[in-house]
Amino acid sequence: MKHHHKLTVALSLIWAASILYGEMFAFWLPSLFTCSWPHHHLLKTDGVESDGKFTKVAIVTDPQLMDKTSFRLSSKTLALEVAQFYTDINMRRSFFQSVLPFKPDVVLFLGDYFDGGPFLPEEEWQESLSRFKHVFGLNSQGRVGDIPTFFIPGNHDLGYSRVASHKRDVIDRYERVFGIRNRRFMIGSIEFIGIDAQAIDGNPQKDLASDVWKFVQNVSSDAKSHPRVLLTHIPLYRPDQTTCGPHRGSSVIDQRLWRHPQDQEVMYQNYITLESSKKLLELIKPILVLSGHDHDQCTITHKSKAGSVTEHTVGTISWQQGNFYPSFMLLSVANAVHQNSSDLDNMLHTQLCFLPSQLFIYMWYLSLFVLTLLALLLWPNHGISFLNNAADCISNVMKISFLSGVTKEKNEDENCEYEMMWDAEGSMHLVKKALQTPVKRQSDKSPVERGSAVMRAAARKNASEQIEVVMDSNANAGTGGSDSLMRSASKSRTKLVIQRVVRTIMMVIVIAALNVPIYMMLLFKDWIEK
Repeated sequence: MKHHHKLTVALSLIWAASILYGEMFAFWLPSLFTCSWPHHHLLKTDGVESDGKFTKVAIVTDPQLMDKTSFRLSSKTLALEVAQFYTDINMRRSFFQSVLPFKPDVVLFLGDYFDGGPFLPEEEWQESLSRFKHVFGLNSQGRVGDIPTFFIPGNHDLGYSRVASHKRDVIDRYERVFGIRNRRFMIGSIEFIGIDAQAIDGNPQKDLASDVWKFVQNVSSDAKSHPRVLLTHIPLYRPDQTTCGPHRGSSVIDQRLWRHPQDQEVMYQNYITLESSKKLLELIKPILVLSGHDHDQCTITHKSKAGSVTEHTVGTISWQQGNFYPSFMLLSVANAVHQNSSDLDNMLHTQLCFLPSQLFIYMWYLSLFVLTLLALLLWPNHGISFLNNAADCISNVMKISFLSGVTKEKNEDENCEYEMMWDAEGSMHLVKKALQTPVKRQSDKSPVERGSAVMRAAARKNASEQIEVVMDSNANAGTGGSDSLMRSASKSRTKLVIQRVVRTIMMVIVIAALNVPIYMMLLFKDWIEK
């Protein structure tokens, strides 16, 4: 039992370390080791820190809070509640422990805040909104604390133009909470242009599409022009099988565009059409495009009359949306306007940051559970220790050496005899003398050998008779004895298995009693803590 106590302690420590990493330390890695603001590599100029020259922007997209439309489950079912909780707690940890430690000056959300936004009744939509505010720490003004926060709509918030055109109330409730669908605002020296990309390819004769293009035209005709960044939930057009760069984790999705046969409104699309994409680039003339919707990372370059433009599609922040490596982006925006057009590239700096893979963390928990059971069940009673094995080897060597010495002395004594001698003072001494072995003659040998032969023959006869008697007795008792031995062995194996199973259950209870409180404490601390 002593060895199994040591094993239980070792497994408890391994579980504690795994839980602390998977539930806490893993979310600290982006801000501590794996990611940083992209402008930090710039050298100090005139003794001023580069932080003072840039506005720091954190970009998040596609949380898609799960609801009854995600798995076709009815509301308030246990399976849905559990799935919602573990998805929400993961995004809350990601945002509070991975994104906010960078201390951004502005937070941008690029759409798809709910999974079934256009199809949820008002009461359920309000519940999803409360969850969204809790996950990302939004106050009553829709800001992350005192950090300015901006939103653009996604297809899971308003639907594509076919759905949105028939559900104006969905648009109204979205704008009451998140602001207008088409907007422009300044961050540093850069103007950000956010559009309702779901409506831009809709029927141009309808209000939704015409509203977007009127907004774009107004931006284009503005005399006070600043360098611009285009924000669109749906990415701009990209040819089929376009390479998305080294950060892409899944295969590239080709363009799919489905229109309703009656009113030509969009029912589904992966990218903005080629014509609309060219028109946006020509009218807005952005120096950078930021998008979401794809759930995976993609970086491509578009060609336009104004020159080459880079588009960054940011991956989802949720681990439940098909991306094993969720991500967010850090954007450094220059506060000073560069007059020289060649310096425009130095006004914006981007850094893609990856979040912990929650799926792999749960897979490690499952693997560790299986290994724990196998170790407790199969661990030998005497334990496994190199020190014990070494000690046994040394002990065996010493025993062999001692026995060989004793045998040698015994053999020497067999060939000697001792004689008592007295000295002049009357003390007795034992003196060892070698035995005199008599020389045997050849004539003395044959009679003994003949006698021995006779004796050996007689001995063989008696021995064979004894063997036959023993074999007969064993044959008589053979069947009953073997059955008894088999039953005894079977009972001993069953007893051993039961003992190991009971011991394993007890050890698992001990390990759980030590580690479940740690897990629950971390879980609810992150859920309740503001």
